[in-house]
Amino acid sequence: MIRSFYFICFCLLAVLLSGSCGRNYDDTGTAYAPDMYYSEAYEPYKQRADAKNPYNVWGNNLWYPVRGTISRRNYQTTFGSGDSAVTDLMVYNLGKEDIEVAERTLRNPVPLNDATLQEGQVLYSRYCQPCHGENGNGDGPVGKVYKGVPNYSVGQYKTMNSGHIFHVITYGKGRMWPHGTQINPADRWKIVHFVHQLQQQ
Repeated sequence: MIRSFYFICFCLLAVLLSGSCGRNYDDTGTAYAPDMYYSEAYEPYKQRADAKNPYNVWGNNLWYPVRGTISRRNYQTTFGSGDSAVTDLMVYNLGKEDIEVAERTLRNPVPLNDATLQEGQVLYSRYCQPCHGENGNGDGPVGKVYKGVPNYSVGQYKTMNSGHIFHVITYGKGRMWPHGTQINPADRWKIVHFVHQLQQQ
């Protein structure tokens, strides 16, 4: 009786194991609760081989970025027109530690005019004002809590040149975090123009 019980268990186990082995090594077999393993959502970096995204013409979950929405490191920008046009590639290949090189070599390619200053002010209020304050006194709502935010019109901060400011916006310095991924180069230069206005207060 006991031998027949063991024999039946052995045969049952053999049948189960033989059914789990197949010629296709990519097939993981039957999955319990497959939605726990394979998300039903169209996640950009996960593509199921057996499922195509019906909302994308290519059937993929990952879409190409909309033209003009991703800022690139090297792109040609032209300011002005005619003989006064300034063309700049906005190439910025300096490293985080090259702030002294930036001070010596970088010049603001964006012309200074009322429109540029207005745009710079809007960008400053969006990205810088929470820490640096409306007038650059380091008294923004975040700056009051974060502490150590500089006042642009005092001491060495009053004489910072364009290259220095642009580099700090790009890579950050001290407790300031980098903003190079959030603000494209042309907009950074516009902020630099507005910061110079705050330095002259």
